[in-house]
Amino acid sequence: MVGRIPVMDVTPVVDLGRHPAKATVGEPFPVSATVFREGHDRLGAEVVLTDPEGRRRPPVRMTADPSVPDRWTAWLTPDLPGGWTFEVHAWSDPVATWQHAAGIKIPADIDTELMFTEGRLLLERVAEEAAPEDRDLVRAAVDAAADTTRPVPARFAVLTAPELVAVLARTPVREMVTVEGPYPAYADRERALFGSWYEFFPRSEGATRDPVSGAVTGGTLRTAAERLDAVAAMGFDVVYLPPIHPIGRVNRKGPNNTLTPGPDDPGSPWAIGSAEGGHDAVHPDLGTIDDFDAFVARAGELGLEVALDLALQAAPDHPWVESHPEWFTTRADGTIAYAENPPKKYQDIYPINFDNDPKGIYREVLRVVHHWMSHGVRIFRVDNPHTKPVAFWEHLLAEVRRTDPDVVFLSEAFTRPAMMHALGAVGFHQSYTYFTWRTAKGELEEYLTELARESDHLMRPNLFVNTPDILHAYLQYGGPAAFRIRAVLAATGSPSWGVYAGYELFEHVAVRPGSEEYLDSEKYQVRVRDWAGAEAEGRSLAPYLTRLNHVRRTHPALRLLRNLTVHRSDDDSVLVYSKATRDAAGEVEEAVIVVVNLDPHGTRETMVHLDLAALGVPDGGTFPVHDELTDQTWTWGATNYVRLDPHDEPAHVLSVRKVP
Repeated sequence: MVGRIPVMDVTPVVDLGRHPAKATVGEPFPVSATVFREGHDRLGAEVVLTDPEGRRRPPVRMTADPSVPDRWTAWLTPDLPGGWTFEVHAWSDPVATWQHAAGIKIPADIDTELMFTEGRLLLERVAEEAAPEDRDLVRAAVDAAADTTRPVPARFAVLTAPELVAVLARTPVREMVTVEGPYPAYADRERALFGSWYEFFPRSEGATRDPVSGAVTGGTLRTAAERLDAVAAMGFDVVYLPPIHPIGRVNRKGPNNTLTPGPDDPGSPWAIGSAEGGHDAVHPDLGTIDDFDAFVARAGELGLEVALDLALQAAPDHPWVESHPEWFTTRADGTIAYAENPPKKYQDIYPINFDNDPKGIYREVLRVVHHWMSHGVRIFRVDNPHTKPVAFWEHLLAEVRRTDPDVVFLSEAFTRPAMMHALGAVGFHQSYTYFTWRTAKGELEEYLTELARESDHLMRPNLFVNTPDILHAYLQYGGPAAFRIRAVLAATGSPSWGVYAGYELFEHVAVRPGSEEYLDSEKYQVRVRDWAGAEAEGRSLAPYLTRLNHVRRTHPALRLLRNLTVHRSDDDSVLVYSKATRDAAGEVEEAVIVVVNLDPHGTRETMVHLDLAALGVPDGGTFPVHDELTDQTWTWGATNYVRLDPHDEPAHVLSVRKVP
């Protein structure tokens, strides 16, 4: 039923409130509602938060959006992890109604004494509710308004004095109060929002090639641990490992996804399971569970968290195939169906049929997750969750959140928006995105805005510049400039971003024209890389990635999602956006402006037009900007000239501190 003061279309509300909206400790998030009433009387609105400990927090006043009639918004910042609720309270505001009418009538000498009388009565109500330190001021105003020996303008000036107006704002008189809610929101730890991810295959780290025979000896978890120092030195927060489990031998894939492996070909890590074990085991070639524990411990010493791949599928010789054949789909010819994503075929993988024994599958997966949690894993990157029932994930993620709310799950679902949003709604903390395929200015503007302002309550983006499966044509043909451009966009466009190893070496050759698969893909073979040689010869992007991660850690504006504003440029290849932080009063504390030349082949010169209000700068104002990439400083205003040579530096990342 509609309340006396209608409150409608409250956001963020997920699935009619059945699931909590996404929030993060320390991250402001907006609550909006359409609030209106009949006639011309004024109204007020506020949001009331209840924290995870059941305490109602002081209300936060909502403000009307001048660009959207009857739309009211307040920004809220959770300071505790866990489940929160919020309510929208709306009321008739007799004080604001009187202020509006009196401001018109008294100067025009219409019902002057009646307006003063009504004002005094309202002030007496305010005095009863006001804080002790405000009461004397309110009562003095009552007396002054009643003093008919004073000129009318003087009496009215007392009632419109800034100090009294401030008291009235702190002590609203509420009539016909309407409450909508409560609605749920869940505040996760900061890593669910902010982090720099680095992905590598342990078997390639420390791998060597015999100079005579060309034979490759793969790395282990122990040699991979030696790579962690370099990952940490580049400023990454999370090291993500593809599956480290035994790899099936049946239908094992050879180099470049061929069906003819040699006896020494290692196969795809995603073809999980063999006689050596399944999802709870470590591949013998990589080491033991003790070696994994040592890897996690070393990562922790360096300030890195370890993310582990959770791929719910099985090689044909996985122990599950024999112990639980009912967990798989049997085709009409009696064979078990292998995985397909036409035109791709994965003959080395059996997908799980979650409609066969769902309770048994759930128990086993939960056991596997708890097993790795007990060995220090607090982040899981989930492979293809969109090919499993949403209800399964809702059940599993709710149970993990109940016992271990700090555990973070990243959804690797490159699929339809509805499924991506649903997975986020039921509990996935982060999501892969379409970022890889957004390369033009217009589509980037639209997509970054969507991620920051439209789907933010459903899914948090993690912008990976590349993956073992995805080498976009932009990187194949754009040269080193393309790698810098995409890194800047990912690192500044989202609080979380990711890099797959080899990016810093500009690896860009596809298996064939038109394909997004790497030539000699690391999914199917061990890759030997000369990290030290590339860096010594200046052929490494590592220093650039290090700088970007340093800038992200230095500037709080880049740690947030919902604060992105797109600005204009006169060139279709120059993208401009900013991020800003605000204090409790809504004033800008710091801002970061990003200007990127999206053309990796040509220099662009253009004018950039800024929305100064988004930067906290008065109309016509100027302000100093410092380029965090080149260490240059300029004075900017609403319109600015830029020249970006992609072979020199394709982007500006401009910090604006203490905006005047």
